[in-house]
Amino acid sequence: MANDNKIRIQWYRSAIATPEKHKVIVRSLGFTKLNQIVERPDDASIRGMVAKIPHLLRIVA
Repeated sequence: MANDNKIRIQWYRSAIATPEKHKVIVRSLGFTKLNQIVERPDDASIRGMVAKIPHLLRIVA
């Protein structure tokens, strides 16, 4: 059976004054609005994106 683990991520800080790479990561995770929570597969690629911008995102339970 496939890995069904999910990670819930919240975008809680604005990306206005951040580098363009950070904005690209926020959009690629699927965020469109501030304080939005998305659910993504818990794999190394998603964890890596979250690790690049921990000052903008938080992992929620």
